Amino acid sequence: MSQAFSIVIPMAGWATRLRPQTWSKPKPLVSVAGKTTLAHTLDMFKTLPQIKNAEFVFIVDPFLGKSQISQYMQEHYPELTVHYTIQSEMKGQSHALWMARDHLSGPTLMVFSDTLIKTDFSFLENEILDGVAWVKPVPDPRRFGVAEVSKDGLITRMIEKPDSMNNNLALVGCYFFAEGKGLAAAIEEQLTQDINLHGEYYLVDAVNMMIAGGSKMRTEQTDIWVDTGTVAAALETNAFLLANGHSNADNFSKPDVKIIHPTYIHPSAQVKEAVIGPNTSIGPDCKIDQAVIQNSIIEEGAQITRVALAGSFIGRNCLIIGQSHSEKPVTINIGDDSLIRM
Repeated sequence: MSQAFSIVIPMAGWATRLRPQTWSKPKPLVSVAGKTTLAHTLDMFKTLPQIKNAEFVFIVDPFLGKSQISQYMQEHYPELTVHYTIQSEMKGQSHALWMARDHLSGPTLMVFSDTLIKTDFSFLENEILDGVAWVKPVPDPRRFGVAEVSKDGLITRMIEKPDSMNNNLALVGCYFFAEGKGLAAAIEEQLTQDINLHGEYYLVDAVNMMIAGGSKMRTEQTDIWVDTGTVAAALETNAFLLANGHSNADNFSKPDVKIIHPTYIHPSAQVKEAVIGPNTSIGPDCKIDQAVIQNSIIEEGAQITRVALAGSFIGRNCLIIGQSHSEKPVTINIGDDSLIRM
């Protein structure tokens, strides 16, 4: 494949299920396992053919996403070519992609911003079909979209939030299109015909139009699919990533600190008289003193003193001060710049 990829990432939703973390920052900048979700997403593409020449297209909201994500990318990924498109109205997946239609051309990879999968994209160098949809078998597919597949392995149609459990091949939110213009044309037809579900235009309907028009697509199965769409999901993903290569607990050693694996502690964090872990991430410039923290995410700049936490998500620059050291844990979920005195 001689032409470089366009990598399109819709990230303009309001992320209401992840509040209060997303009151002050967009969902892709929420941290799990020591890195932002966006950084984990970008890591996924390392095996993509000609990744150094790829152009990224970020579909952002006009508020937090527009300002913070562009600033983050300039600071951490200045070498990447990134185009930004604004989605001012939240009318669904296809509507978001329609906002970026000027960038839908040539080989196109579309990934939702809260989708993290493990896959090797190198096979796309020799892919002969018009498209690929990544799937994962799940016990209950009714919360997701699913792909129906014929005996010859081709997708016959996609169904958003099916009523039955007969088909368990859930669409994980990652798609390849050999020609992005074909996707744009299908979305235009979808919008013209006003094909939506409860006011939202879903990508599966546009893909079904492509298949009906003769496009040949297949599935690619992944065994690992995690997401950060809710606080509970973010904590589960944090634990999974820490257990699979993102723990750095072996690099931390202090006589007054007990580390239970897997755990991530940023090198700039100050931790003393504490028990940290398992499944815990401590961000940069955090200060932890006389605390027990397990199964939790502590973001940058947070200060925690004389508190035991479990299953907690603490936003940036928060301050939590307990009355006295206690090993009986509490669960706290607070957004950036919050203060709790106990």
